[in-house]
Amino acid sequence: MKITNFFILVLCLVGSHNLLAETKLEIMAKSKFTIGDTIEFHSLVLDENRILNIYLPSSYDAAIDKHYPVIYLLDGSASEDFIHLAGLVQFGSFSWINQLPESIVVGIENVDRKRDFTYPSNNLLDQKDFPTSGGSEQFIQFIGTEIQPLIAKNYRANASKTIIGQSLGGLLATEILFKKPNLFDNYIIISPSLWWDDESLLKFTALTSSSPKSIYIGVGKEGEIMERVAKALFEKVKANKPSHDAVFFNYFEQLSHGDTLHLAVYDAFDKIFRSKKE
Repeated sequence: MKITNFFILVLCLVGSHNLLAETKLEIMAKSKFTIGDTIEFHSLVLDENRILNIYLPSSYDAAIDKHYPVIYLLDGSASEDFIHLAGLVQFGSFSWINQLPESIVVGIENVDRKRDFTYPSNNLLDQKDFPTSGGSEQFIQFIGTEIQPLIAKNYRANASKTIIGQSLGGLLATEILFKKPNLFDNYIIISPSLWWDDESLLKFTALTSSSPKSIYIGVGKEGEIMERVAKALFEKVKANKPSHDAVFFNYFEQLSHGDTLHLAVYDAFDKIFRSKKE
């Protein structure tokens, strides 16, 4: 028994020594880990400084003759959806996944999303709860006349453009689809807040586009209104789409408004980009 206790003591001392040795290790070098760029510029349309976060594919610096599709992400700050959706794009573009092509992701940071993502509402409660609302027309102009040309000028972007919007961002993406459809080729609309202004956007006569569109609409278990308006949007788009458009819908009954985005975007990538390969 005494010999056993002795060996236990020795092992404890050796372990303590190794632990002590490990604590003496020092970092040899440290640098910032980056996945792209953050750029700031002054918007003439909005008359304010704006920030974009740019994810660049791993091949971007080496493949100097390659041009990439661009995915524009609303709610695109680092504290919102930029990092985890850029990661989803990276994962989906791995060669062994091959879900979508390597793509540039442009995250548009918010200044006032309630202002930028909404058109004027006649609903008094909307006006009370969202006192700065009603600026979407300018924001859509900002995207089309400033952001997209800025990206085209400074990055190796090809002609393919996708927009992702969730909640109020989904409302804005729907407005763009109906009023300025040629701004994007692919629309990923998740949990859209189409209750805005007494659901007036669902009554809008959408513009048609000569170029093919892929439109994905997703919603979780988010209550009667959110689920109904998302399904109504799908039915409206499906019934009125040109023959060359592709329209997809998915209902995520196991998810809520707060966590539908990630799985829905993954599903959208699968349906939109895989379907184009087949």
